[in-house]
Amino acid sequence: MLAETGSARIQQKRPDWYEATAEYAKPDKRKAAWQILDTFIPYIALWALMIYTVNAGLPYWVTLTLTLAAAVLLVRIFIFFHDCCHGSFFASPRANRILGYVSGILSFTPYEDWRRCHAIHHSTVGDLDRRGTGDVSLLTVHEYLAASGRKQFAYRLYRNPFVMFGLGPAYLFLFRFRFPSTGARKHERNSVIVTNCAILAIFLLAGFTIGIKTYLLIQLPVILIAGAIGLWLFYIQHDFEGVYWARHDEWDQLRASLEGCSYYKLPGILKWITGNIGLHHIHHIRPGIPNYNLQQCYKETPALQEIIPLTFCKSLKMPWLNLWDEKQAKLVSFRSLKTHHQQANFQS
Repeated sequence: MLAETGSARIQQKRPDWYEATAEYAKPDKRKAAWQILDTFIPYIALWALMIYTVNAGLPYWVTLTLTLAAAVLLVRIFIFFHDCCHGSFFASPRANRILGYVSGILSFTPYEDWRRCHAIHHSTVGDLDRRGTGDVSLLTVHEYLAASGRKQFAYRLYRNPFVMFGLGPAYLFLFRFRFPSTGARKHERNSVIVTNCAILAIFLLAGFTIGIKTYLLIQLPVILIAGAIGLWLFYIQHDFEGVYWARHDEWDQLRASLEGCSYYKLPGILKWITGNIGLHHIHHIRPGIPNYNLQQCYKETPALQEIIPLTFCKSLKMPWLNLWDEKQAKLVSFRSLKTHHQQANFQS
């Protein structure tokens, strides 16, 4: 797949089909407006229904069932937020910014600050020497073995699925996003302040209307369930068997987009909920393609169909791959380190 060049760093020439994908990076006002209607209206209606179930004294499991439906809609709202960060949902930068702030407040995520970190993620995906911003932390086998016992324990804890997808959403959306990221500029820091103030205003308004207890009984499960789903999607898009990672002098951005990002093949309803973000290889090839055009781009670009899809069942095995083995150029599990250690002792 890689074209050889005379330079030390390998760069793949953009294939002929690449330019054709620009056609899909054109926002459509009708599609965008319909997505807002078919998502925000049900989301608001669910909130009204959940408030009723709590105030009517119905069993809490009834409310929790509704929070699951609201959470999946919040995931879809976050996809709109994500598109706005790329300037792709609307043609108008102002419209993207307004919807970005609104959907960011609903998902407890500061628009400008997250946008900057996510842009860095796009420009460094698959680059081992530029890890650390906007991605899931990853250590190589060598780095892990050279780390102190405390750091190894912390990394194992961080990579534990119950921690990452259980405690992770609470930490990220309730705490971490309340502070600017490292390197944030003034307008990005301001976006954190605006988001925090808006969340506080909603909290206070709830106190004067539906009551703090009612608000928390609804909001907490909604944001935590949506956060867990979102973290799972982000994780599985970049941590999967066969993923591409390389040192910077050998890193190729096109290959990182095609092979460092999964095609997560999901059934119809899940594709709708997630805004086709499972077509993540296409999203990284052309971040300017709005979610409502990704499927069409896939259908009409044969080269993009050559990527082997990651099925839902197979994806359930991926959280146990936690380290990058540079010698084998693949993700490996903690359990494989035992074999690694035995081989090292045998060779010595």
